[in-house]
Amino acid sequence: VQLQASGGGLVQAGGSLRLSCAASGRTFSGYTVSWFRQTPGKEREFVATIPWSGVVSTDYANSVKGRFTISRDNAKNTVYLQMDSLKPEDTAVYYCAAGSVRSPSPHLYDYWGQGTQVTVSS
Repeated sequence: VQLQASGGGLVQAGGSLRLSCAASGRTFSGYTVSWFRQTPGKEREFVATIPWSGVVSTDYANSVKGRFTISRDNAKNTVYLQMDSLKPEDTAVYYCAAGSVRSPSPHLYDYWGQGTQVTVSS
């Protein structure tokens, strides 16, 4: 699976962005997809996760709950991260990842997108 993350950019605090993670090569079928973010000198941090099916619910890091929404369109093989009420501390490179396990650990995912920069100005 090749993942392509897009949608990052520069936005003022309080603004919104929508990130997309598109799969190619094969489908997301059966995979959990998660978003992580990373700032220089820090480990990749879990942001949100969504299962393949609706049986298991989505989950979010406490720092983004109520502001970010993860969703997926299986027909388009794409996962989205809607980010609202952005804060300067949300500034990071955002990565999407796909794997067969649901985990906040970045080490357990099989496939990664290239990352997209999100910068929130104060």
